[in-house]
Amino acid sequence: MSLRHYFRRPPAVTAVEAVRLVADGALVVDVRRAFEWNRVHIPGAVHMPLEVLPERCLELPDDRLLITFCTGGIRSAGAANLLMENGFDAVNMSRGLVDWRIAGGPLVTGERHPPR
Repeated sequence: MSLRHYFRRPPAVTAVEAVRLVADGALVVDVRRAFEWNRVHIPGAVHMPLEVLPERCLELPDDRLLITFCTGGIRSAGAANLLMENGFDAVNMSRGLVDWRIAGGPLVTGERHPPR
């Protein structure tokens, strides 16, 4: 992924807004690495690590709002920009996992998935 994806600020939502948007049908795209996902993640989120997102983003649905997510919001900002460049309706959840927990968003711990 190009550095230019990190120089622009994508549209952002707070964790409180993200919790509401997910309840309304938005899809969380978790761009963290596998070990982070395996430790804790949002139920129903799609795991697509940042390093594979450019090649695999077309697998994502184009009829739903995509909320990019990481631990602190930096990687997911680049991911949101990349998704928007590819025609998706995407926003970045600023402050990521930190604020998701504070907002009371649901989490799954210790659930592994097979590598792709």
